[in-house]
Amino acid sequence: MKLGIGIGWRPEIADAVEALPGIDWVEAVAENLCADHLPDSLVRLRERGVTVVPHGVSLGLGGADRPDPGRLAGLAARAELLGTPLVTEHIAFVRAGGPLTASPVLEAGHLLPVPRTWDALEALCENVRIAQDSLPVPLALENIAALISWPGEELTEGQFLAELVERTGVRLLIDVANLHTNHVNRGEDPATALDELPVEAIAYVHVAGGVEKDGVWHDTHAHPVTRPVLDVLAELRSRVDPPGVLLERDDDFPPAGELAGELTAIRTTLAAAAPASGASRNRAARPPEPAARPAGARDRTAVAQTALLSALVAGTPAPDGFDHRRLRVQSRALAAKRADVVAKVAPELPGILGDGYRPAFLAYAGNRPMSAGYRRDALDFAERLLIEGRPADDAARRRLTRWWQERAAARPPRRGARLVHAARTALLGK
Repeated sequence: MKLGIGIGWRPEIADAVEALPGIDWVEAVAENLCADHLPDSLVRLRERGVTVVPHGVSLGLGGADRPDPGRLAGLAARAELLGTPLVTEHIAFVRAGGPLTASPVLEAGHLLPVPRTWDALEALCENVRIAQDSLPVPLALENIAALISWPGEELTEGQFLAELVERTGVRLLIDVANLHTNHVNRGEDPATALDELPVEAIAYVHVAGGVEKDGVWHDTHAHPVTRPVLDVLAELRSRVDPPGVLLERDDDFPPAGELAGELTAIRTTLAAAAPASGASRNRAARPPEPAARPAGARDRTAVAQTALLSALVAGTPAPDGFDHRRLRVQSRALAAKRADVVAKVAPELPGILGDGYRPAFLAYAGNRPMSAGYRRDALDFAERLLIEGRPADDAARRRLTRWWQERAAARPPRRGARLVHAARTALLGK
């Protein structure tokens, strides 16, 4: 199916997206949509014949656990509501712990890289098949950007994606900005990855902006698309004509004219990189799979992912083989994202705490992992402040108490809540 040129639909730029010329389709974050009601802007776009693709971020198909039936049902419902030709998700894990490791469930609040091992591939493929059986339309999966590398990986990114497609028939959503990110952060050549993966399986392509700080590329989706990212797009176009290409922007939204300019740059890049008629490239050979592996791929993957996530969000020791500096960068990035998202879902908190919100939240997040989503995170953060007698300003503390009371309980946390919180903290600290 030919999608054409699209842009990520976000509520903040809904009016601009509707007015942009030459938009063939849009992509919306699935978890931000109700399962039974669409925003008026998406209704109008659909009435104009614009395709809307739901893009999931919370399934965690790369995790050790099998996908949650409720999350799959929610994604399926949104696909039905939108009448979409496909749905998309990520090759990532977003939570760890639980029954497989007999430990508390930890939430990353972010997409984390799957180890490119045969064990992780086995678990991923089974999870993908479960998802495919639960969805009413085809599934495509996206390669992610990563700040860290797993030690002892057995496959390259291109090989890993190729094996995934071979075993499941899943389609690919190739993010060229993520290929560039992994080039800067992990020394991986985008051209090599494109040579190794089955480009004929590409459903569509993401293009997004980022920024480099201290030698680390941050895939922010909040900066303009850079020339190196467009160069990777050109590399991809020299191999295949992708059915769709989409511009992503998630924050610091520019004026509509700048979005239109980035879309023009994408169109120009695609046109200039089209290969000569009849040009073709040979696919790299598939890597040989080890003749025999012990059973228990999910269990081994669960232990590895839980150890990594615990180090990132709960302050436990770093697992052997990881770059400790990069782990600190990733840990700070996860805490910063939590602070940003909590500020969006509970904007009253920055309003009450003022400039003190961010340092207070980052201190809270340093060793208190998220376990039940951002709204619960906001309540737990407020509870912790009140237990500690903060903020110091009496008026601000009264406002925070009222905010907490309206959402969590009839009274502010006192001795009983402190004992419960202490027990919870001790449990998570084990």
